[in-house]
Amino acid sequence: MRGSRSIGRPLQAWSKAWGVEYPAMPNAFNFSASPFDCLSPGEQALVRASVDIAYYPEGAVVLDVGAVPEHLFVIIKGYVTQTEGEEVQATYGPDDCFDGRGLVAGRVSSRFVVAEELVAYQLARATVQELIARNAAFGALLFSDLGHKLSTLAQRAEQHEMQSLLMARVDQAYLRPAHRVHAAADIVSVARLFHEERTTSVLVEGLPNAPEGLGIFTSTSLQRAILDGRSLHTLSVGELAAYPVVTVRASDTIGDAMALLLRARVHRLVVVDGAGRVLGLLRALDLFSFVANQSHLISVQIEQARDLEMLDRAAAQVTRLVSVLYRGGTRMALMAQLVQQLNARLFERAWQMIAPPELVANSCLFVMGSEGRGEQLLKTDQDNGLMLRDGYVPPPDLQDICERFSEALTCFGYPECKGGIMLRNAAWRGTVSEWSTRVRDWLLQPEGDSLMHLAIFLDAHAVAGDAALLAEVRQRLLQLATDSDPLIARFAMAVDAFGSPAGWWNRLLGLGEEGPVNLKKAGIFPIVHGVRSLALARRVMATGTAERIAALVADGTLDAGLGQELLQGLHFLMGLRLQAGLAELALKREVTGNVDPARLSSLERDLLKDALSAVKRFKAVLHHRLRLDVV
Repeated sequence: MRGSRSIGRPLQAWSKAWGVEYPAMPNAFNFSASPFDCLSPGEQALVRASVDIAYYPEGAVVLDVGAVPEHLFVIIKGYVTQTEGEEVQATYGPDDCFDGRGLVAGRVSSRFVVAEELVAYQLARATVQELIARNAAFGALLFSDLGHKLSTLAQRAEQHEMQSLLMARVDQAYLRPAHRVHAAADIVSVARLFHEERTTSVLVEGLPNAPEGLGIFTSTSLQRAILDGRSLHTLSVGELAAYPVVTVRASDTIGDAMALLLRARVHRLVVVDGAGRVLGLLRALDLFSFVANQSHLISVQIEQARDLEMLDRAAAQVTRLVSVLYRGGTRMALMAQLVQQLNARLFERAWQMIAPPELVANSCLFVMGSEGRGEQLLKTDQDNGLMLRDGYVPPPDLQDICERFSEALTCFGYPECKGGIMLRNAAWRGTVSEWSTRVRDWLLQPEGDSLMHLAIFLDAHAVAGDAALLAEVRQRLLQLATDSDPLIARFAMAVDAFGSPAGWWNRLLGLGEEGPVNLKKAGIFPIVHGVRSLALARRVMATGTAERIAALVADGTLDAGLGQELLQGLHFLMGLRLQAGLAELALKREVTGNVDPARLSSLERDLLKDALSAVKRFKAVLHHRLRLDVV
C-alpha cells in the first residue's frame, strides 16, 4: 500500500477511533461495487497498488465548483452531499464513488460536502485514466450519462440472454397440438381437418413400414397430393405421409432441439415424454421464435383461441414471458412494446367473443393509464372504457356484456380497478358526444378526481372496434389546450405531489424515513405526468411517453439531451420496479413494485441517482415553462 493520506488528523488517530485496521483496507477494496465490478484481475491489482485512504470531518468541503480534481473518491464510511447552488442534487454513501465526471472533464461542476464523518479511498487521476484506457466499460459506467451506462450493461447481458434461452427445456417452448389421422383417411378429410383446427400438419397412424407405424403429413405433402393428379377423395394420406418422424424429449434443451432440426433437415419435431408418449409438435418457426422473440408464440395461442378458456391459458403466459425476457436482459422499451401488443390482441379477442358483432363495429374499446401508454409490464388494475358511435342504439343487455368482459379480464389476472375505471362502470361508457362533454368538463371545470380522470384518459389507446371514435374525442380535447393556459399549469402541478428526488435519494441511503421506496411516486409519475402535461399543452396526439418525448424534442419544447435522459431514466425505473414485482410474485405476495433499498446494488443506486437527477432537472423545466410557481 502507498503512503496513506490523512485529512484533519493523523491516520493512526482516526484509525483507532473507528476501531478498524485501515492500513490493510486496500486489500479489501470492494470490487463487486460498480464500476469496479467490470475490472480484470490485472486492473484490480493496479487499483490495490495505487489507492490511498482519506478522512474528512463532518462539514468539510471535499470538492468545490471549479476545482481541478486529483482523485476519484470511493466511500468506505460516511455520507457526502452533492449540491448545485442551494439545491441538493444527490447523496453518496458506502461503496458509492464521486466525482468521475469532474475528473474526466478536468473541472468540478458541483460542490461535495461531508454530511457524516467520511472515510474514503482516493484513486489518483492518472490511475483512473489508465483504467479508462484499458477498459471501455469502466469508463462508460464511471462518467457516462444514464443512456450510455444502460447501453454498456445491455451489451454485457447479451451473451447471458442467449445462453439462458438455449438452455431452457423443450417443453418451455410452444408445443402445437398433435392431431392424429389413420393412414386410410382421404386427403379431402385431412384438408378439412387442417382448416377446422388451424393446423398445417397431422400425425399419421397405421403406416405398416414406419417405426411404430407413425408418420407425418404436412401442408407441403398436401401440395404434392394436388399435383399427383389422382382424386383427392380416394387418395389416402398414408401414401404421401413422411416417415420416420424425428422426435425430441421434452426434457432436452432448446439448443439440442435446434441442433437436431438442422441435422435432420426437417421443419417439425415430435416432442415425447420419458415414456415415449407424444406431447405435441415443435415447429422450427416456433423454436426460433422462442429464442428470438417469444411473444410470437403467445400471439399464435391468442389467434388460435376459440373460447375464453383458451384465451385464459394464453394470458397466463404473458407474465412468464416478461420474467424470461427480463432475466435475459431484454431492453425495457422492447418488453413494454411486446406486452402492449399482446394485451391489446388479448383484450380484442375477448371483446369479440363476448360482444355481438354490431356492438363491436359501432364502438371503440380502449385501455388507459400505463396499459394505454404501452408501459405496463406486470398485470395491474383494469383501466378501460367504451365509446359508442353517436346515433347507435346499443343492445339492451349492454351492462351484462360489459360485466362479462370485466369478469373475463379478472380471470386473466387483471384485478378490478379499485376506483371503478372499467367497462362495467357506466361512468366509463358513453357516446362520442357524451365523452366529448365529459373530458371537456374535466379540463375546464375540474373538481374532485376530474384532473386524475383527465390524465388517465389522455393515455387512452384503442384496442378493438372503430379507433376513429376515440381519435375524434381526443382531437376535440386537444383543441381546447394552449401552452399558456393556466388550466394546463394546474393539471401539471401533480408532478410535485410526492416530494423531491433528493428526498427519495436520502431515503435510499437510510437518511430519511425507513421502509420500501415507491419508485412510481419517486420518479415514474413525475416523468410520465410532466411529459403528458407538455404534450397536452403542445397538442401532441401520441399516448406513449417515448413518442411524446420524441414529439416534444422535435418541436423544440424539450431539450434533446434531457429528453433522452428522461426516457432512459423511465425505462430504468420501470426495470427496478419490475424486478421488485417479480420477486413479490415469486413469494406469492401482492405486487406493489416497491423497492427495498437494502436489495439495491451499488450500480443500481448509481443509476437511480442519475435518473432522479434527471427528474429534478425536468421539474425545474416544468416550473419555468408552465409557470407552476404562480398557480
